[in-house]
Amino acid sequence: MTRWGLVSTIKAPVRDILAFAAHHLDLGAARLYLYLDAPNPEAQEVLQRHPAIRVQVCDDAYWQAAPIKRPKKHQPRQTFNASEAYKTADVDWLTHIDVDEFLWPDHPVADTLAALSADTQTLRVRPMELLSGSDTAYKAWLPPGPDRDRIAARLYPTYGEFLKGGFLSHVAGKVFVRTGMSPITFRIHNVFLGNDMNPGVAESTDMALCHRHALSWEDWHSSYRFRMAQGSYRPELAPNRPHEKGGVKMHDLFAMIESERGEDGLRAFFEEVCAATPRQRAALEKEGLLRICDLSLDAKIAKHFPGI
Repeated sequence: MTRWGLVSTIKAPVRDILAFAAHHLDLGAARLYLYLDAPNPEAQEVLQRHPAIRVQVCDDAYWQAAPIKRPKKHQPRQTFNASEAYKTADVDWLTHIDVDEFLWPDHPVADTLAALSADTQTLRVRPMELLSGSDTAYKAWLPPGPDRDRIAARLYPTYGEFLKGGFLSHVAGKVFVRTGMSPITFRIHNVFLGNDMNPGVAESTDMALCHRHALSWEDWHSSYRFRMAQGSYRPELAPNRPHEKGGVKMHDLFAMIESERGEDGLRAFFEEVCAATPRQRAALEKEGLLRICDLSLDAKIAKHFPGI
């Protein structure tokens, strides 16, 4: 029986943490390695009662005992913790995903991983992106190529040329990696075996990652400044295509929108690209890119953490 698990460094409300854990337990994860980026006694108390969950609180004592100083940015804290968890993970496959990402397989995850050839060492799982204002509607990932740009332009006539396949967040997805290899180091969207990135990589055809990047305008706007400074819109990230081919960084795009139209401009961008409007749903459906995924998170919390 193939055993799989995940590792995640989390700073979120208790309910969000339990929903993330319950969903993946329901999919058959044999182990969840959850690193609480800040002390959260309520979440810790509930999580550590479950036999499949290993909880590590990343407090001052944790970082003082670590071989590195606590990184100021959350991304290197995430990748350090994932790399540490991999060293002793008692599963056959491990993936590193975030608290707003939910695996969505067509078949049992263990079966998919067991069917991979022996020379497949990593498996990439591509994302879907939630339509804000809906709990179940997602836009599907578009593979790179000329069709992606043309479809994005049809879907988003104002901003499609600045986006990768119409996505506000990442299109790289996340990877599963076989355990037992060394030295493995994680990055946010990749892993390295020494200097070899994603050794023996394959692309999953029957599993996706539901990315709940923006639940609503309020949710997105509340995270916007942080993402512009340190998160997924930070200035050092690459544009959707090279600058010489007209590419613009997300950071620069948002800065331009704000300078020209302020918050009204951001709202207009959000309405066109993110919101679950009838126009967007119909346009995605016409392109064959609308996905309906009912995660049923409340029911899964009740099942795996009864009495909460």
